[in-house]
Amino acid sequence: MGKALGMARATKGGVGSSRRQVGGLVLAALAVVNALGDVVDPATGRTLAGPRGDRGFLSTTRILEQMAMKPSAFNTTLGVVATNVRLSRQQAHKLAQRGQDGLTQTIRPAHTPWDGDAVFALSLGEEKGDMALLGALAAEVMSEAVLRAISTARGLGGVPAAGELPG
Repeated sequence: MGKALGMARATKGGVGSSRRQVGGLVLAALAVVNALGDVVDPATGRTLAGPRGDRGFLSTTRILEQMAMKPSAFNTTLGVVATNVRLSRQQAHKLAQRGQDGLTQTIRPAHTPWDGDAVFALSLGEEKGDMALLGALAAEVMSEAVLRAISTARGLGGVPAAGELPG
């Protein structure tokens, strides 16, 4: 996370999941987060992970504005949204797009030229469900999965997780 200033100032990403059930409809998301951008809680606007400065996290967007050199291309966030609702190919594509909305709510910036961000969707059932509700839930569960990936991460190789940092 937040590797715009290199690994020495980065924060460890992680894996997170989230799930919702509305009646018989079930929707779940899994996110593997290793983004260039910052992870921001959309409810509070608080940065939870990103490039570390002397007094907290720095904004990747502001860093990119000032950079002459470009960051490494070793960043990506992968996600999957799964449901028990029977989906057509077009509906699965739309559900994946709505899962992408969850990434952009929490990762700022997402989908940079140095990220390989992608969300996939799959159907594991025969339930009937409203696509408007399913899409809204897809964005929510993906956003929550990204937040959980950061909140449950553990440092590795000298790169600390956000929960291990002071303050």
